[in-house]
Amino acid sequence: MEIQHDQPAAVSRYGLEQLGFEGVLSSSADRAWSGLSAQLCTTVRKGVIPWRTPQSDIRICVDTHGNESLLTRRAPGVESRIIARRGTVWLSPPGLQEGSVDISEDLTRILHIYLPVSHFSRSNFEITVEPSAVSALSYEKAFEDPLLAEIGFAIASELQSETSAGGLLVGALASSLAARLVQRHVSASPAQSFPSCTSQGLDRRRLSRVLDYIEANLEGDLTLDRMASIACLSRHHFARAFKQAVGKPPHRYVSAKRLERAKASLIGDRPLVDIALALGFSDQANFTRAFTQATGQAPGQYRRELAARNRYRH
Repeated sequence: MEIQHDQPAAVSRYGLEQLGFEGVLSSSADRAWSGLSAQLCTTVRKGVIPWRTPQSDIRICVDTHGNESLLTRRAPGVESRIIARRGTVWLSPPGLQEGSVDISEDLTRILHIYLPVSHFSRSNFEITVEPSAVSALSYEKAFEDPLLAEIGFAIASELQSETSAGGLLVGALASSLAARLVQRHVSASPAQSFPSCTSQGLDRRRLSRVLDYIEANLEGDLTLDRMASIACLSRHHFARAFKQAVGKPPHRYVSAKRLERAKASLIGDRPLVDIALALGFSDQANFTRAFTQATGQAPGQYRRELAARNRYRH
């Protein structure tokens, strides 16, 4: 795959060369993502590199490959050593400016996620997380957390193979990341435990409003925030309630509806690139790949066979 050199703002602020990166295999910079930014690095060379974090973001790194390199992480008053393996996760709190990492062996396919601290607001969880608790996320923490690792793998997969509802998926994953950090690594107040969703799903009226909104905006910017606001729920609770009501999470429901819309749009001569962009893809190539994976046919082939069937009927 060709290396892309566009990066999210959080990355370009410090520069790849300053962070020790050979390059970026995939970046969210050209995606209509909300909730987080991310990039999958091709290589981080061994040696000592600066390690910094924007004031507004938590930096979460996930080893998606597994080179088993020794990492020595340092910050004022902190020094820790870990062996990075596939699934190892490490955190850096917002505003870290004086950290460094000493890497014993080259690392490949390290996913860097920048999660805004705004995810810890009451609008997301219906609880208040103290800003000081978020800022105190320990720089020395590195751990095996299968759930965080799987979220990271899902983000890396979406970076490399774009789907029609990728923006919605990433929005949900951003909320899930924040929820897991609250549950395991951050103190919340006034409640010290993460609240569970007591609803058995969306009631009929709210579900109807959300489904109508999705149908009307399939060729538009569908976001988890907007759907949650229509349902009058926090993002995290909406995603859980929607799945209870419909049987699948929002991004899978939207993906299926967009596939139906894509098939309908292939009747006639509407340009494939227009269909791709309307349905949330960054380009025609990603639309073609996703459509082929879902149907077993490329869009052009599907259109030709559909036209042939229609001629035969007439």
